[in-house]
Amino acid sequence: MISRHFLFCLTVSTLGLMQASMVQAQTVEGQTDDTATQPEAIVITGSRIARRQTEGAAPVTILTGDAIDKSGFRSVFDALTALPQNTGYVQGEDFGSTFTPAANFVNLRGLGPNHSLVLVNGRRLADYPVAYDGAVNAVNLANIPNAFVDSLEVLSGSAGAVYGSDAIAGVVNLKLKEKMDGLDVNLRVGNTKQGGGKNIRGQFIGGTSIGRLDVVVGGEISSRDPIFWGDRRIASSYSRYSTPDLPQIPPSMFSISNPSTRAYYDPPAGACDALGGLQGGTVRQVSSPRGGSYCGSDAYYNGRTIQTKKDSQSFYGHATYHLTDDIDFYAGGLYTQSDIANVVRSLTWSSTFYNLATSRLESWSHTLTSEETGGRMGTASGYDEQSWNITTGLRGRLGDSWHWDLSYNRSQYRSDQTRVRLLSGIDAFYLGQQQGTVDGFAAYDAPASRLFTALTPGEFGQLSQASLTRTRTELQDGSLSVNGTLLHLPAGPLEVAGAIEVGDNSFSNDPDPQINDGVYWNTAASLPSYGKRQRQAIAGEVRVPILRSLTVSGAGRYDRYEYGGNHIGAATYGSGIEFRPVRSLLVRGSLSSSFRAPDMNYVFEQQTQGYYPSQTDYYQCRLDGQAYSSCTDFYNMNYVENGNKQLKPERGQSLTAGFVWTPSHHFDISFDYYRIHIKNEVTSLDVDQLLRQEADCRLGQSVSGSPVDANSSICRDYTARVTRNPAGATVNPNQVTLIRNSPINAASERTQGIDINANVRWSIEKVGKFTLNGQYTRVLSHSYTQFPGDPAFDYLNDPAYQTDWKDRANATLTYQRGALTLTAYAERYGRVPKNDYSGERSPYTVVNLSASYDITKQASLSVIVNNVADNYPVDKSGGWPYYSIGYYDIYGRQLWIQANYHFGRHSS
Repeated sequence: MISRHFLFCLTVSTLGLMQASMVQAQTVEGQTDDTATQPEAIVITGSRIARRQTEGAAPVTILTGDAIDKSGFRSVFDALTALPQNTGYVQGEDFGSTFTPAANFVNLRGLGPNHSLVLVNGRRLADYPVAYDGAVNAVNLANIPNAFVDSLEVLSGSAGAVYGSDAIAGVVNLKLKEKMDGLDVNLRVGNTKQGGGKNIRGQFIGGTSIGRLDVVVGGEISSRDPIFWGDRRIASSYSRYSTPDLPQIPPSMFSISNPSTRAYYDPPAGACDALGGLQGGTVRQVSSPRGGSYCGSDAYYNGRTIQTKKDSQSFYGHATYHLTDDIDFYAGGLYTQSDIANVVRSLTWSSTFYNLATSRLESWSHTLTSEETGGRMGTASGYDEQSWNITTGLRGRLGDSWHWDLSYNRSQYRSDQTRVRLLSGIDAFYLGQQQGTVDGFAAYDAPASRLFTALTPGEFGQLSQASLTRTRTELQDGSLSVNGTLLHLPAGPLEVAGAIEVGDNSFSNDPDPQINDGVYWNTAASLPSYGKRQRQAIAGEVRVPILRSLTVSGAGRYDRYEYGGNHIGAATYGSGIEFRPVRSLLVRGSLSSSFRAPDMNYVFEQQTQGYYPSQTDYYQCRLDGQAYSSCTDFYNMNYVENGNKQLKPERGQSLTAGFVWTPSHHFDISFDYYRIHIKNEVTSLDVDQLLRQEADCRLGQSVSGSPVDANSSICRDYTARVTRNPAGATVNPNQVTLIRNSPINAASERTQGIDINANVRWSIEKVGKFTLNGQYTRVLSHSYTQFPGDPAFDYLNDPAYQTDWKDRANATLTYQRGALTLTAYAERYGRVPKNDYSGERSPYTVVNLSASYDITKQASLSVIVNNVADNYPVDKSGGWPYYSIGYYDIYGRQLWIQANYHFGRHSS
């Protein structure tokens, strides 16, 4: 139920906001025709005040729904992540091994997906029910069909004074279609040049008006095959680019090693040859630099997916009933169901024991192959997901200039996740019955032939089972908003807006109860988690024309949260200025504050014990002189995590300043500077970064050679979180035995940069119409300080910590003549660290082409080619997979053919 308690408070917001359309020519502001009618007032993301200009105090980027296909984007998510403001990489469907392989997120300004607020028609959505990177909550953007979208609006700056929590790095608002006259149907089929990823998609969206009723309905059905590492030549061989300076040794599939020295014991004679047909016929005996040998495979990773298998269905509807000339009743809903499958890790059994058959302590390990598990998807994890949101309300007009909206919004996301696990009886299958203990270790009489014998799919079926974890998030809120003209000043109308909001959101995570019953092998206890918080807010805005050439705006808001017995309140403000010294030039700026309530996962997560699979031990890599990307020091590491109900809210401040110049209707350009500062940032340390930095602290320098103070507070924190065996331990010296991870309020994160956007429009008689748009973002600095007084990590210039592209740019050229439309889209990615952290790799550009031809007034045919050159960045410096995973994909060239048919006619 929505909370009955709500707090009246004061607010107002940076309003205004600028449109920088990516591919569509826009009405040029400041140039009017005396005979032209005044455009209708609209609401642009970042303000509740309706206005007739799309440009304002802070920049907003707008992309029309029709432009998504024309630019070659696969989805709404692709279109959003192509914006240069997304300067940080994200872990999503295409990342590989991650906590959220069935979801996609945006990362505005490189501040993390939890710092960007995602809205649909100006209203919040339930977060994805699994924490991104195992830590933070964010909205999944993988399931919104582009056919439903009227436009995408992105405010890349703080808007906390308008929207409250989360709007620190920016706001993404997806405006869905609410009125149509006719029916659009399209069918798209596609494939990749190098194999895998075959897909098909069908969409429809249509609407009509019947008397006082306006209705829009739409649907999408899509199916996509997975892409495996083995489908791409660059990644299908672990040692393809091996050199004497960077030797690449195929990883182990079957091995026996000495747990004290970590050297291998040779397999029985002929054992690897007998297993040679596994893993696509690539298993062979491999000599280890540590000593001894094992049965390994150069195709170790080939059965893992780099793009998920996905089948989904989505449905959308919206209806408006005009009760009177001044009052409307409206209702809308969006529903998506998805079945997703992927393989993100190799299923491995291992054990350390005293072997009576050889009279020595041994570690056995077997990574299962696809032939043993019944095929490439034999160990796939599954994600059965359903999400929906509904909104209903009344809106109307009071007099000529006042508008009000009373609404209720509810959203839910459910994800049932299955994961194939080995059963607890697998130790007995390989080792037989325990024969007591020797020197504190379990003793077995286990001949090596038991390990070096492949499983049959039937045996694997008896030794494994899929666990089921159920996760869910819910959100509901109600709001009353009012906007209009308070009075008329000599320079123009003084406009105001206000809102009252009340709502709550919750999450639950119910792991498979069999995990705690000991059914599965090597699985630590896992407790269910549940949390709920309530929110109340009041907000207000004002826009004041001081002169006809000068307008100022202000905003204020107060939010109150209740969770875990805590009550926190946060006030935020916003201000903006718009100055037009001449009609063609707008000089603008904004200053605003924001806050973010701690993530639900950070607050309510129960103490969880488990292990990070195949985690690289960077400290031992450095001790062994191995490069990080090719290091063989990786193993399962135990961890313990828990929530923290004493976390404080984050606070942020955002500054923008710039100009928009429109010298003619053929050309316009904008330039904006941004600066964002987050204080008290809540973070749960990424385990990979934690281990990298722990290694730096223990050794006194980063992998790139920068000095590190081992006695700093941050280093003391890192080394305290990672417990290791003593260097002189008999078994597994220096090995990690436990990682303690819990959320904390960090000191601060800062970033600043510039955005440039330009549009050129021209027509040549008898030749056609041309539109050219270019966008560019340059990050000037990005730093993070964990504790006060600690040195700042340079996320931009130190390759060991860099998380951002230094710059990003794109350009779209559209040509239209008669029934033919041609579009060329180019996207340039800036410099990122090399895989060995020795420096940076060069920028990379990908080009998409599309052609659309109107066969008749109703029918059209489109051909879309992504990555026309069929290339991707190759980085051999750090070993497999030979490219910068997370920054780029290696799909190569993709081709789609799309047929469109329109019944009836559109109505605006």
